[in-house]
Amino acid sequence: LAQVLRSLVGSRLGEPVAAMFSESKVIVDCKGHMLGRLASCVAKELLNGQKVVLVRCEKLNQSGSLYRNFLKWGEFRRKATNVKHAHGPFHHRAPSKIMQRAIRGMIPHKTFKGRCALDRLECFDGVPPKYARKKLKIVPRAQKINCLKPHRPYCTLGDLSTKAGWKYKELIERLEAKRLANQAKYWEVKKGYVAKWLDTKAAAAKKLTKDQQEILTAAGVI
Repeated sequence: LAQVLRSLVGSRLGEPVAAMFSESKVIVDCKGHMLGRLASCVAKELLNGQKVVLVRCEKLNQSGSLYRNFLKWGEFRRKATNVKHAHGPFHHRAPSKIMQRAIRGMIPHKTFKGRCALDRLECFDGVPPKYARKKLKIVPRAQKINCLKPHRPYCTLGDLSTKAGWKYKELIERLEAKRLANQAKYWEVKKGYVAKWLDTKAAAAKKLTKDQQEILTAAGVI
């Protein structure tokens, strides 16, 4: 009965049932991924109800040389409303906005289901402080080493955005260097705590009898 009610609620609201009961977020590091391949994978997960966070969007790769991609972006920039340009389409320069628009094109964003899917997406340039110590994941089938031959030309989205007028590449690089330095210090401190914990655990295990050690080992405690 509970499953029937959940399916009815999910179908009436127009969004997957999994989205109404899942609270976890998948944080993806975009460095070394192809823009289109990653966008298609993320769009599918969003429609299935998964919350996705994309960080370091400026490190995304795009097939083709920088000059060729800039010409393609220039053709896109010339597309505008004949009556009033403020009515759109809008030409974003930030890598996170470009990635968000690419994913939006793979989702029925004008329907309620598509709007709910886009609400589950977060895109960032660099890594925000609230995700700095979270586990970052990758998508192997969307990585450049698995999608593009080594001799094929490619460019990074950050370079393309900078050439198109994005002004924050140096700021993001500065913040990333600071984040990596703080992360290295945190890891050194954490290794010290882990080493002390392992030593304490080993010392406590020596005080146990052989039978007690076997029982705890079988239970997975030590």
